[in-house]
Amino acid sequence: MTEAAPRRDAAPLKVFIIAGEESGDRLGGALVQALRRHAGRPVAFQGIGGHAMAAQGVASLFPIEHLAIVGFSAIPRRLPAILRSIRTAAERVVAARPDVLVIIDSPDFTHRVARRVRKAAPDIPIVDYVSPSVWAWRPGRSRAMRAYVDHVLALLPFEPAAHARLGGPPCSYVGHPLSEQVAELRPSAAEAARRAAGPPVVLVLPGSRSGEIARHLGVFGAAMARLAERCGPIELVLPTVPHLAERVRQQTASWRVPPRIVVEPADKWAAFRVARAALAASGTVTLELAVAGVPTVVAYKVSLLTELIYRAAVRVPTIVLANLVLGENVMPEITQRQATPDRLAAALAPLIGDTPERQQQLAAFARVDAVMAIGSAQPSDAAAKIVLEVARRGRR
Repeated sequence: MTEAAPRRDAAPLKVFIIAGEESGDRLGGALVQALRRHAGRPVAFQGIGGHAMAAQGVASLFPIEHLAIVGFSAIPRRLPAILRSIRTAAERVVAARPDVLVIIDSPDFTHRVARRVRKAAPDIPIVDYVSPSVWAWRPGRSRAMRAYVDHVLALLPFEPAAHARLGGPPCSYVGHPLSEQVAELRPSAAEAARRAAGPPVVLVLPGSRSGEIARHLGVFGAAMARLAERCGPIELVLPTVPHLAERVRQQTASWRVPPRIVVEPADKWAAFRVARAALAASGTVTLELAVAGVPTVVAYKVSLLTELIYRAAVRVPTIVLANLVLGENVMPEITQRQATPDRLAAALAPLIGDTPERQQQLAAFARVDAVMAIGSAQPSDAAAKIVLEVARRGRR
């Protein structure tokens, strides 16, 4: 259906969007586009984001890479700068008096901003796009969010029920952004033929945060060398984000199997469409790989302190998002001291050939579309409609 043309004589809708990392920035960029489609009047945006939001004309208050931290042990060193960023962001939101504030993921940052905004300007409605993992750990966050979040937009279908069970704020499932990327992830006939041909293309995905690169890049490179010894020639592709690209190039220059480093999203998705297998750090990328039909081994390393806290707090049997969505531990998960080059290569090797291990993953991936309703929804449109409704309704 064709959207109504915006009324240029109407006062602009003021929307403030805060994303704290690359994945949230991509959601923010798509949300900006969808809000313009559905608002029916001009929309004025301010916010914090990265390249995707900037491409939609949203200038960031400061670079989001300053906010990227992984693990509790990294927090003390970065705490003064992070607190300054939280104060600055909250002050700018309050000064702007938007019709709605949208915080996207990165709860350690965005929720602190939201609490400050709610205290200083309780009339500004706040929408949280991407639910914190209250179903996995710190379930008390759900009830606490009622004080400063008016609506949660969930990416996973089981999250609204989790918030309802835990006494949290209203929560709506809007669908996962992968629903809008299926064509980019699924191979054409020619790409499927390349996926089956040699040398096999193997994706190396060490993460998109600086700390993840530091912890994973060395062991992933050594694992690729062991894999080549086992399986013969392989072609490596390593997607990364722009602000880490030069660092990744320098640190992979000595790899025995040199990777092709790609930064542009189109090049990343092209690699997904021809890849035979992948070694990935845990994160949303595991769900992308499942949708793309790429058998994967998942590895993750954090500091000892972070490991101890996670072990005490986490309530789910796997840290792999694809496994959680599918309801079974289909992607091997190798973490901490177990994530050695030899173990990673041994787990990856069966995924290169036509083996039971490979076929088990492919059979599970065939259920992803039904489980996630992929291909039947436009999450950014659903999210935009709820944001507009919250803005129209205001705080009650």
